[in-house]
Amino acid sequence: AAQFKAYNPSTRLRYATLGLLFVNISIGGTLTNFAAPPVVMVAAKWEWTTLHMLNDFGLKALLAIILSNLLYAVIFRHEFRQMAEGVSKFTETEKPDVIPFWVTFAHAGFMAWSVFMLMGHHPALLLAGFLVFLAFTVATPQWQAPILLRSPLLVAFFLASLVVHGGLQGWWISPVLVRLDEFSLFLGATFLTAFNDNAAITYLASQVPALSSGTDAARALQYAVLTGAVTGGGLTVIANAPNPAGQSILAPHFQDGVSPFRLALWALAPTTIAALCFLYLPHA
Repeated sequence: AAQFKAYNPSTRLRYATLGLLFVNISIGGTLTNFAAPPVVMVAAKWEWTTLHMLNDFGLKALLAIILSNLLYAVIFRHEFRQMAEGVSKFTETEKPDVIPFWVTFAHAGFMAWSVFMLMGHHPALLLAGFLVFLAFTVATPQWQAPILLRSPLLVAFFLASLVVHGGLQGWWISPVLVRLDEFSLFLGATFLTAFNDNAAITYLASQVPALSSGTDAARALQYAVLTGAVTGGGLTVIANAPNPAGQSILAPHFQDGVSPFRLALWALAPTTIAALCFLYLPHA
């Protein structure tokens, strides 16, 4: 957000940045089996390890991210050059506050604790660590930014509602998915994700017995539904859980707010690149 204010990019570059950000965050969640809600919802049931995620999904996502960034860097190269020439140099009159090492170390420790408890499926210990973290931030307010709990809690309640009520949707989702081949399922998941949260798509797919049978056909469908869900995660604000947070931070820098049509338009190129990488690069 600070860069938007300092460099004042064009409207085209603003939407390109937002669309690229949303797509990269969505597909980047496939680097591990705990990095994104659509992966977390199915990783345990489908027995996906971090190594499997990295080899089968993450490397392709990384390639798609690099290619998309290079594409937009080439498209906006003249504007980048103009912005670099137009920004005046300035000297800071005050040095920023230095965060003590032990505070940074504590944050890293709490994050590592949360990851290990999530991977080990120990919700009680995860919540205990979170409460201790909240106490730590209250005890050290001079080195902490305000904690924004509203958006994370809304996402948490949404995912919890999926677990509670999602199983009741199997009666209609199962007959639909079993009739689709791998390519059709990929396209369907990508399209549906634009109008639903991608975690909902993958969780509902995990309720289909045919996708958990352990056969080669089932594994191919698992791959298709997850890659389709994360590929479409940047097309709209509601397609991926982190998108509303990103929009709330950057929306003040968009005149008349963020246009859904323009966002989808500028997210289309990185979405297409991600789709091609997931569809045509070899996978297990």
